Amino acid sequence: MRRRLVDSPDSWGARRRAKRALWLSETFPDLAQMSVLDLGGRVDTWERATVRPKHVHVVNLEPLPGDLPEWAELDYGDACALPEHIAKRRYDLVFSNSVIEHVGGHERRVRFAESVHTLAEAHWVQTPYRFFPIEPHWVAPGMQFLPTSLRTTVAHRWPLSHTPAKDRATAMQNVLWTELIDKTQMRHYFPQSTIRSERFLGLTKSMIAYKLTS
Repeated sequence: MRRRLVDSPDSWGARRRAKRALWLSETFPDLAQMSVLDLGGRVDTWERATVRPKHVHVVNLEPLPGDLPEWAELDYGDACALPEHIAKRRYDLVFSNSVIEHVGGHERRVRFAESVHTLAEAHWVQTPYRFFPIEPHWVAPGMQFLPTSLRTTVAHRWPLSHTPAKDRATAMQNVLWTELIDKTQMRHYFPQSTIRSERFLGLTKSMIAYKLTS
């Protein structure tokens, strides 16, 4: 069921991602000539992209894979506390998709936003909207509004989870590291950005803070 809804190449979720990719290329028509820093992403996302930047530097806390395409660069690093060899660089665009809600609270979201603002003049930061009625990571109605204990139970038992937790302790870790934010918070972290709403049936499903090069 989850695969048909959000994970398969022809799913509803895949169509929404394709639409966001189109928005990105329309917002940044020179994307194919740009150097992009992707905070928390994956190289394979850009391998599937309709428009691929000239150079993509992915920074993530996941283990580093082996071979990379010539246009890609990958580093192990914390987007909220980037190592100096990355922090001193500059890019045409900082990109992030569904990461800011996982960094670990307000203080680290502030640091994440500082990284975005510092490393490029232009940015594109997307995150799910807290008040959309379906929690997107577990595809569970209203899960984000439940007490932590009930969210943990859902994370452990809900059949549509992306990666089912092997035990309750892991489920709680997954819950505590997922904190959806609202539009007021997004404007606070990105005060000079345009906030674009991605809507479904008239409801805001996700938000994109973007800023163009002046």
